[in-house]
Amino acid sequence: MRRTPARRPTMKDIARRAGVSESAVSFALNDRPGVSAATRDRVRRVAEQLGWQPSTAARALSGEGSATVGLVLARPASTLGVESFFLQVVSGVQEALSPRRLGLLFQVVEDLDAECATYRRWWAEHRVDGVLVVDPCRDDPRPELLDELGLPAVVIGSMTDDPAAEPTAHPGISNLWADDAAAMASIVGHLHDLGHRRIVHIAGLPELAHTRRRMRSLRAEAERRGLTEVDSVTTDYSDAQGAEATRRVLARDRPPTALVYDNDVMAVAGLAAAAERGLSVPADLSIVAWDDSVLCRSTHPSLTALVRDTAAFGRHAAERLIALLDGEQAVRVQDDVPRLAPRGSTAAPPG
Repeated sequence: MRRTPARRPTMKDIARRAGVSESAVSFALNDRPGVSAATRDRVRRVAEQLGWQPSTAARALSGEGSATVGLVLARPASTLGVESFFLQVVSGVQEALSPRRLGLLFQVVEDLDAECATYRRWWAEHRVDGVLVVDPCRDDPRPELLDELGLPAVVIGSMTDDPAAEPTAHPGISNLWADDAAAMASIVGHLHDLGHRRIVHIAGLPELAHTRRRMRSLRAEAERRGLTEVDSVTTDYSDAQGAEATRRVLARDRPPTALVYDNDVMAVAGLAAAAERGLSVPADLSIVAWDDSVLCRSTHPSLTALVRDTAAFGRHAAERLIALLDGEQAVRVQDDVPRLAPRGSTAAPPG
């Protein structure tokens, strides 16, 4: 026997049950003037009894919102399937959105132009009420565009090369960032204390602001400690480029004794590339991963890595966006600095 789908309660149902007009129901549920306090309370009580919820489509058509926030990633799609960082961020975002019954619209695009085009389309279609923006970069066009559209946003990551400097004011954009420079300094300090003097940073995409901050911090720490054989090599974050960069630097006349990778996937690929050359970790080579994950803890040896609550980072970003949607002012908030967790992949360099 075919079941008839349950019918959603409507404003007409509420009006009939409450003994008022449909217009009175609309005024009451949308908190508009035109009905008494007693009528407003009665209508809301009946709506709750019937299990009525506002239609997202109707809210979008009326210009009152979509009950959805957006997240666009302009990253090579091949790097997202195995990298846990964004999955954990999204998990934290959902944790904050769910109690407010807000949905997350997620899209992967090929570049910044496509990302900006997505924002324009979402705005024109009333698809989202606000957006979370990742991977700030040099001459970033997105903050100005979001200002132009009047689309509330939270940028995740410092919007400037210098995290201590205030970015240009954007009235509808909050900024959540962690101190990448301090995190890199802790890594260099750990390796220096172990006795390493030749260190290579296998970095991510060179156009990203956080990549440049990490590279600059590496150079500054090296100079401060008198290290002259320290440099960075950029990649696309993939395991393939991470492994290739590892092979290339290990083939140098004076190869590094320590490698620092910008994500967990490249660090694990680098571990395998070192093994191909017959190198033992950590006896011959020390390895550090920027982001801790199950991958880092499952290798042998387990990888020294920067540890932070990535899901909480995502939750904090979503909470700042919800605050903007609730009418609060845009703010700039510094999150916790990742903490270095030494494990089996780092030790004193070979004598």
